[in-house]
Amino acid sequence: MSREAGVSESSVKQIVLASRPKGPPTAENFRLEEVPMPALRAGGLLLRVLYLSLDPYMRGRMDDRKSYAKPVGIGEVMIGESVCEVVASDRPGYAAGDIVLAHTGWRTHAAWDGPASRKLDPALAPITTALGVLGMPGFTAYAGLYVIGKPKAGETVAVAAASGPVGSLVGQLARMVGARAVGIAGGAEKCRYATEELRFDAAIDHRAPNFAQQLAVACPKGIDVYFENVGGAVWQAVLPLLNTFARVPVCGLIAHYSGGGQVAGPNLLPATMREVLTKSLTLRGFINYEFSAEHFAPFLRTVAAGLADGRIRYREDITNGLENAPAAFIGMLEGRNFGKTLVRVAH
Repeated sequence: MSREAGVSESSVKQIVLASRPKGPPTAENFRLEEVPMPALRAGGLLLRVLYLSLDPYMRGRMDDRKSYAKPVGIGEVMIGESVCEVVASDRPGYAAGDIVLAHTGWRTHAAWDGPASRKLDPALAPITTALGVLGMPGFTAYAGLYVIGKPKAGETVAVAAASGPVGSLVGQLARMVGARAVGIAGGAEKCRYATEELRFDAAIDHRAPNFAQQLAVACPKGIDVYFENVGGAVWQAVLPLLNTFARVPVCGLIAHYSGGGQVAGPNLLPATMREVLTKSLTLRGFINYEFSAEHFAPFLRTVAAGLADGRIRYREDITNGLENAPAAFIGMLEGRNFGKTLVRVAH
């Protein structure tokens, strides 16, 4: 055990939820605070945050409503997972200098006495990948596609938010089993990235005025697996293209997180339920940790091998400075990020 603290700072910066959003979040919903450096707890770790992950699910935790996890309270630190350096340890197996994953929230340092933290080896992969392609977003893609979607060779897999950390891996994993990958993304640059760098078979810009028609052309044999990240107008375009026995892993509904996502026209619920019935569709919402006990180890092996041999590629969108996390988070929800959204808190 190591109890040698390597920090000279006497205070911690943290970002708390200042108020609940009414619609899309704004800078006023967050507050940057400075508090005393926490003490090393018995059996715990003192951590310095290197990289903070920003993810769409955090928007739901800003609302005071029932969900799969409790909301962030007013004045509480925003939740989030981080890559950290151990600066002091009172826990067997951990020493100062180790790099670990922990749910520290939006702060520069944290005292951690929770469950065992996953250790990272910087020699095996960049440490940021533990928050993206080799972390929660990557496992979300793997579990949703392979456990629920079950794509087969020759089938068509469509995925929304195709340039993001989840969607980009969904398409690449689909191609690894011989399926055809069709991405849906916002803007020509993101669509080019999906086809030219990620090697999707096609990518459609959901901002195009004839998006629904373009998607139908790109899926001449219909859609067998649709990985849902968005909802809203994208779901409206996908619904009539779903084949009989299509599988729909429902991972996220980012178009609805701030109360938006409504599209012109009739209520889609009756049409959706009619398609579910008449086409024997499977719609399955999921939270990735449901599958971690059985599938996390195979996920790491599969994706690490794909990274090593070049079959899997990824992109990161990194913002410097904890104080810039709110702006980066707001931009991500508006689709202004390009790849996995991270904040570099310390070098």
